[in-house]
Amino acid sequence: MDDVAGGALAVRHLVDAGHRSLAYVSGPPGLNQVRDRRTGALNALAEAGLGPDSLRELPTERLDVAAGRDAGARLLGLADRPTAVFCANDLLALGVLQALYAAGVGVPDDLAIVGYDDIEFAAAAAVPLTSVRQPAVTMGALAAELLLEETESEGTGTPHEHRRVVLSPELVVRRSSLPAR
Repeated sequence: MDDVAGGALAVRHLVDAGHRSLAYVSGPPGLNQVRDRRTGALNALAEAGLGPDSLRELPTERLDVAAGRDAGARLLGLADRPTAVFCANDLLALGVLQALYAAGVGVPDDLAIVGYDDIEFAAAAAVPLTSVRQPAVTMGALAAELLLEETESEGTGTPHEHRRVVLSPELVVRRSSLPAR
């Protein structure tokens, strides 16, 4: 998956909606996808003529709803609160949404949210979540195909050539990221 492109899609969407101050709720820094999504976010900000200081990172140790609620509480405590947040995955985004809802903060009126992965619950949230979709069916089919290629070459004496396949994500826009007022 091209997570750099996915991060850029998410942040470009928020910038196009009028947001100039954003937060990135990340995950464990050792995960490539967390770093790549941040890189894409920074690339989109640079394309829009905004500096890296336009993106405030709120790191988390996990990529789950509880970590998202914690990040949402930290977001609410910021003196200069951003108008939009991009989350490294949908579980974090759903946790942020829960924290904002509990505090009476309107989504997207007061703060827009974009997640990543487009899990089933993203569309079913109290405020349907905009998300970057990964082509799961295509990913699964390619994984099976690559595995078959690997196993079929065993014992043939023919060296197997590994292939690198990078898939492109797509942005699924829902109510959580309407334009800034």
